[in-house]
Amino acid sequence: MMHAPILPILLPLFAGSLLLLGHRLGHGIQRRLSLAATWALLPLAVWALLLASDGRLRIYALGDWPAPFGIVLLLDRLSALMLLVTALLAGFALLYAVRGDDLRGPNFHALFQFQLVGINGAFLTADLFNLFVFFEILLIASYALLLHGNGAARVRAGLHYVLPNLLGSAFFLIGIGILYGLTGTLNMADLARRVAGADAGQAPLLATAGYLLLVVFGLKGAILPLHFWLPRAYAAATAPVAALFAIMTKVGLYAILRVFGLIFGAQAGPLAGLAQPWLWTLAVATLAAGVFGVLAARDLQVQLAYLVIVSVGTLLLGLAPGSLEGYAAALYYLLHSTLVAGGLFLLADLVARQRGELGGALQRGPNLHQPGLLGRLFFFGAISVAGLPPLSGFLGKLMLLRAVPVGIAALAIWTVVLCGGLGLLIALGRSGSTLFWRGSGAPSGEPADGVRLLACAGLLSGSLLLTMAAAPVQAYVRETARQLLDPAAYLRIGAGGGA
Repeated sequence: MMHAPILPILLPLFAGSLLLLGHRLGHGIQRRLSLAATWALLPLAVWALLLASDGRLRIYALGDWPAPFGIVLLLDRLSALMLLVTALLAGFALLYAVRGDDLRGPNFHALFQFQLVGINGAFLTADLFNLFVFFEILLIASYALLLHGNGAARVRAGLHYVLPNLLGSAFFLIGIGILYGLTGTLNMADLARRVAGADAGQAPLLATAGYLLLVVFGLKGAILPLHFWLPRAYAAATAPVAALFAIMTKVGLYAILRVFGLIFGAQAGPLAGLAQPWLWTLAVATLAAGVFGVLAARDLQVQLAYLVIVSVGTLLLGLAPGSLEGYAAALYYLLHSTLVAGGLFLLADLVARQRGELGGALQRGPNLHQPGLLGRLFFFGAISVAGLPPLSGFLGKLMLLRAVPVGIAALAIWTVVLCGGLGLLIALGRSGSTLFWRGSGAPSGEPADGVRLLACAGLLSGSLLLTMAAAPVQAYVRETARQLLDPAAYLRIGAGGGA
C-alpha cells in the first residue's frame, strides 16, 4: 500500500522499456503485453481512488529523501481521479489500436506506454521541476505518436505541434528557474509557503514567473490564443492516438489548478489569485473560438478537435471563480468531456473507413455499411457533448452555470455557454444529417468490426455512467474541491510534516 503512488508510473515505464525490444517480439506478444499493462492501470487507479477517498494526502519520497530536498509524489483525491480517467481512456484507445492501427508504424506500443508515463507522472508529481520532466516525456512520446502512420499531413501537423511546445518548454524552464532562484525550492507545497512569506521586493519577479507558467500551461491546455496547434494535430493523428490526446489538454488545465490554486492561492499574500482575473476572459474567448471552429469545420475530425477547445473553455469557466462549486463542476465536466471526446474520435474513424476516399469530409458521399448503428452512436455523443438533458454534458454545464457568481459577468457567461451549446447542436446536427441521411450509392470501405465498436461504445457510455452515478460522482468531486481549497495539509508537506 505504501508504494501506491509510484505504481502507475513504474508499470508503463517497465512495459514500454520491454516493448522497445519489439523487433524480437512478435506482434501478438506486443499487443498482449501492451494491453495487459494498460488495462492493469485501471484496478491500480481504482485502488488509488479508494485510498484517496479518506481525504489523506499520501506522500511518496523517492530514495526516502524528505521534501523539499527529494523527488516527491503526491496521491490525493484529484490525482487519483485523473489516474482513473486516464486509465479508462487509454484502455479503450489501445483496444481500438490493436485492430490494425498499431501496425502502421514502428514502436507504437512502447510509445503508447511512455505517453502514459508522462501523463500519470504529471498527475502525481508534487514538484515543479519533475512536472517539467514529465511534460517533456509527454511531448516526445506524443510527437512520435502523432507521426505514427507517416504521411505529409502528419509531418506538417507535427511541426505545428512540436515547435510551439518546445518554446513552451523554454518558458517553463525560465519560470521555474526564477522561482528556484528566489525561494530555493521547487516543491509545490514548500513553494506555496515561501511565496506566501515573500517580501514586497520579490513580488514582481514571482509574479513574472507565475505568468510564464500560465503561458506554458495555457499552451499545453490549448487556451486562446495558444490553441492554433491543436485542430490540425488532432485531426491528422490516427484515431486511437487522437482519443488518447483527449486527456492531453487536461494536463495543462490540471497544472493551472495545482499551481495557481496552491502556490498562488488564497494564502499567497499580495500574489493571491494571480491568474484569476485572466481566467474569466480566457475562458469565454476560448469557448467562443471553439464554437466558431466547430461551425466552420468541413471535416469531421477537425470538427471534433474544435470540440476539445470548447471543452477547454468550459472547464476554465469552472476554475475561474476559485470556488468549491466551480472546482466541483469543472472536475465533473472534465470526466464527461474527456471520455466523450475520446469516443467521438474513434467513431469518426469508423465513419471515415466506410466512406472511402471522402473519409471524414462533411459532404455527401456513399451510403455507410452500418448507418443505423453508427448514426445512433453519433447522435448519443452529439447530444451529450452539446449539453442536452439528461446526459452528463447537461449536468456538467448546469453545475458550471450555477457556480458563476451573480452579476454582469454571469449574464455574459450564461449567454456564451447557452449560445455555444446551440451552435454545437446546429453544427453536429448538420454533420450527422450529411453523414448518415444524405448518402447515395453503394457503400465503400469496410464495415466496423466488433472490437472497434466496443472500444468506441465503451468510451461514449462514460456519459451514461456519469449520469446514472451522478450523485456519488458529484459527491466525490465536491470533496475533491474542498480538499484543494484547504491548503493547510499541503503546506504541512512543504514544511516537512505529515499529512
